[in-house]
Order: sequence, then C-alpha cells, then structure tokens
Amino acid sequence: MKRVLVIAIAFLLVCGFGLMAEGQKEAGGPVVIGMQGPITGAWAYEGQMAKQSCLIAAKLINEKGGILDGRMVEIRVEDDAGEPKSGALAATKLVGYEDVVASVSTYGSSICEPAAAVYEKFEMVNVGYGVTAVRLTDQGRKFFFRTCGRDDSEGHFFANDVPKKFGAKKVAIMHDNTAFGKGLAEDARTAMEPMLASGKLELVYFDAITPGEKDFKVPLTKLRETQPDVWYFTGYYAEAALLVTQARDIGITCPFVGGNAAINDEFVKIAGIDVAKGCYMTTEPMPTDLTTPMAEEFLAAYKAEYGEIPSSPWPIYAADAVNAIAYAIDKSGSTDSAVLAEYMRNDMVEVPCITGKVGFTEIGDREGVTKVLYIVDEGGNIVLSD
Repeated sequence: MKRVLVIAIAFLLVCGFGLMAEGQKEAGGPVVIGMQGPITGAWAYEGQMAKQSCLIAAKLINEKGGILDGRMVEIRVEDDAGEPKSGALAATKLVGYEDVVASVSTYGSSICEPAAAVYEKFEMVNVGYGVTAVRLTDQGRKFFFRTCGRDDSEGHFFANDVPKKFGAKKVAIMHDNTAFGKGLAEDARTAMEPMLASGKLELVYFDAITPGEKDFKVPLTKLRETQPDVWYFTGYYAEAALLVTQARDIGITCPFVGGNAAINDEFVKIAGIDVAKGCYMTTEPMPTDLTTPMAEEFLAAYKAEYGEIPSSPWPIYAADAVNAIAYAIDKSGSTDSAVLAEYMRNDMVEVPCITGKVGFTEIGDREGVTKVLYIVDEGGNIVLSD
C-alpha cells in the first residue's frame, strides 16, 4: 500500500499537473493557495463555512489589488470529509499541484495530524484553522502553523473560571477520544490538579463516549450517578447536541459546558432551542464579537454573498489563515515554502487580521488567543455569558 501511495504521489508531481502549472506560475498568473476541510461528512456544516470564508478572504485581497504587484489569490479546495485517511489524501492532492504554494488545513486535530505529516514531507507551508491539540506543534514541524489557540490554554480557562462561575465543587468531564477532545479533557484535568489536591474541587467523572453513536444512555447514566455540579464535554457539536438532549431526558440538570467545538447553530438546530438554551461553551470570540476593521469588512462581504455570517469561530480562523499566508508571500516576495516558513516564524509580528493581530511563535503557534464563555440564550442565539 505504501509503495502504491508513493507511486501515486510521484505521478501527480511529475506528470499530472506539470503542464497546467507552468502557465499558472508565470509572472502575473494567480497565486494558488490550497484549502482542505470537511466539505462533506459529519462536519460538513463547519467545512462549508470555512470554504466560503477562504473564498471571501481571497476576494477581499484581490479587490485591493492582490499580492506580489498585482497577482490574484486563488483558492483550490480539497475535501477531507473529516476523516484522518482522507485528511492525508487531501494533503497529498494539494502538494501534487505544482501551482499550489501553501495550504489552509483543516478542521479537527485528528484529521490535521496525518495531513501535516504529508505537508511536512513535501515541505509545504500549511496553516491549521480549527486544530487545537497541543501535540501538533510539539512535534517539531518546520512548515506547520495555526491561527487558532491550543487546548492547554482552554483547559486553564475552564479550570480557573468555570467551576467558580457556577459555585461548583463536583466536576464531570466527558470527551470523545479524538485528538482534540481527549487532549482538551486532559488539559482541563491537569489545570485542575492544584484545586483537586487542595480539596476545592472534586473530579467525579472522567470518561469517553464513542463519536458517531446515537444512543449515549449508558455513559450518561454513569455520569448521573456522580451528581456533578457542572458537566464539561470536550467533543464535537453533533454528539454534544444528542448528549445534552438525552441527559435532560434522564434527569441530568446541572449546567452543560461544551468545549470550543461543541456549540454552533447546528448544535441548536439538532438539540432544539428548548434544550440548547442555557448551554455554555468555552471558546475563542465568536464572529459577532469581533471588532477589528477587517472583521467588519469581512463579515459584511460574507453576509452579502451567503446571507448570514458564520456561527462559529473556526471559519474566521480559516480566513485568517489565507490572510496570513498571503501577507507572508507579499512581504517576503516569495512563494517558496522555506522562505515563507522562515518569514512567518521570525518576521510576522502583530499583523492586522480579522480575529486580531496575528504572529507566530518559534514552534508555529498563534500568539495571544483569547478564551471566553458563551451561552445559548432564550432565542437560540450564542451570546457572551455574563
């Protein structure tokens, strides 16, 4: 199988796109940035918003004259369906296009990890937008960056702020065994350790569900027996909606707090407003609360094109991945990945973007990402919590 994959990659690189790419790489041709995400599959709602956000970001760049003295930015999309194997395949396709100079990649840490390995092997800059697992930047990759934050900062936010808000002593944490969900759960537990040791908090439940299942009565019954004061779920929105619905049916009434992939408009739609209202989420600022000049411009353009703005932070971070890549190309004067990676790591400092000023650490992490607490209000809107 590995030999077949190597042959396929070689064929793509040498034969499949060579002739087409030659014309594209001529002076004045478009600068092509790849984008991979879950355009289909369980997370298609997020993937479609991310795709649309990247297209709007490119459109706004082009309306201002493009980059590199007038070259237009083009987005080439590959669907990874929210699956690890498909994540690697989408990355393989994008590195196979000789005219693709860098890539936006992707939603879901477990999908990003194999994709990042492909980009690293073929030395292509790739910027994750909805990938918060700590280990993605702890593995020493040279070409991987991300515009979002990391699970450890969100874990600290939960531990330090959420139990206090609810006057909670008994905490339940449930995850989905994905790289993101398990990582955030473990980071939250680690951040709680001083309070657990002192007796200020008690971790009464820490366990996983299986993503993709529909009936969660068994783990929820076990959780109910622990009588938690607050329940933190660190998985994705499809399971989150089913979990909270089934939890209320069996008498779990404590506050439900999701991690930053648990709640969006699709969560509210699946659960229904009566169940969703009063649910909380730890996350980066939502699009409605972004106040930068670029945010105002971007959201107006997105709404004009698609009728509404994105309902989660991640599509905006995908747009800022496009902005960061385009900025680095323009300012460095190069589309060479080695030059871009060096520039992004050492010379990108507080660059104005939609989500605020963007800069990267030595290992490729975004600097200075804020975490806040949101609640679903009586009308099903996701708003800042008091």
